[in-house]
Amino acid sequence: MALIRSILFTLIFYTGSLPIVLSGFPAAVFGRRPVRAVVWTWAHWHRLCARWLLGIRSRMSGPVPPGQYLIACKHQSMFETVEVLILFDHPVVVMKRELSDMPIWGWVARKYGVIGVDREGSAAALRALMQAAREAVQTGRSIVIFPEGTRVPVGEQPPLRAGFAALYKMLGLPVLPVALNSGRIWPRQSLIKRAGVVDWQLAEALPPKMERTAIEAAVHHAINGLEQ
Repeated sequence: MALIRSILFTLIFYTGSLPIVLSGFPAAVFGRRPVRAVVWTWAHWHRLCARWLLGIRSRMSGPVPPGQYLIACKHQSMFETVEVLILFDHPVVVMKRELSDMPIWGWVARKYGVIGVDREGSAAALRALMQAAREAVQTGRSIVIFPEGTRVPVGEQPPLRAGFAALYKMLGLPVLPVALNSGRIWPRQSLIKRAGVVDWQLAEALPPKMERTAIEAAVHHAINGLEQ
């Protein structure tokens, strides 16, 4: 049954996504706000398909605190890359450049405010990330980053990538660490997804201007809170 549900999700979600994403082109003529509405609609389409085709839903540990944050989130599956758009109210999202460079979707994503980053971490890529994030933070939106850099299997706790500390220092925003366990039911690099609840554990916000070793240790511990 899980296999059938997963195949149906793939067929229905991506087929339905096409007209939504294509509507981003005419929407862009009228500015960023209509594009955000298109992305918001797409994110809710994803949530609807995940809920009713896969039986997957989110459960937050508490309300998201008001204010602008650098949101540091655990990353185990594709699920959270879309769900964060709803849970954190139109945040700017830092993701791998390959996604932001995709035909059609990538253009709409960049108009929305996605920041594509080269995961190889070259000096030029880091400078581009800094510049894009500096411009994004001026819009008043929170910025979501997956500080481990890529999806990781359940139980793994790799060190944070250098881009997180650089963003933290430059932006001067408090950090909201978020642990989750999506990999239990939406495994990395697997077609089959299982029904269940993805828990989102919001840790206490961390202040700006902490020392690099301290902020990295605190964030690493917090985002792995559901792994311990």
